[in-house]
Amino acid sequence: MPTIDFDVTEYEAQPIRSSWEPLPPGDYTACVTSTELKATKAGNGEYIELTIEIMDGEFSGRKIWERLNVNNPSEQTVQIARSQLNQLATALGQVPLKDTDQLLEIPFTLTLDIDRKDNTRNRVMGYSSASSAPRVAAKPAPAAASPNKKPWEK
Repeated sequence: MPTIDFDVTEYEAQPIRSSWEPLPPGDYTACVTSTELKATKAGNGEYIELTIEIMDGEFSGRKIWERLNVNNPSEQTVQIARSQLNQLATALGQVPLKDTDQLLEIPFTLTLDIDRKDNTRNRVMGYSSASSAPRVAAKPAPAAASPNKKPWEK
């Protein structure tokens, strides 16, 4: 059993901040902290999983995971994923991209929205150079919709 060699009452109790709520739509300064190539659940393709961390502001430290299906039976899925990878590499000044390690730890502007199919998740809308866009505070989240209605339904 570990012995504690300090008086815990000398320290102010801080609330543990762990929220699985989606971030409000808007632009965030972020960086890719890890990349991993994984097989799809169906076993017929591969995706690059990006771990993206918000770097500043109220949501500093929050993470977003993005999956880019770079090898898939659906040519449209591959086209979309590779286009998004190109947009990220371009925003980071890493073109041509030869290795996903080139994406790591470079600040960029991440644009997020609420996923229209699942309003409990964020959707990555784009990547841009950290210097190309003014820093704008994230917009407040819209009022929660009725649990039985889709976010676009009134």
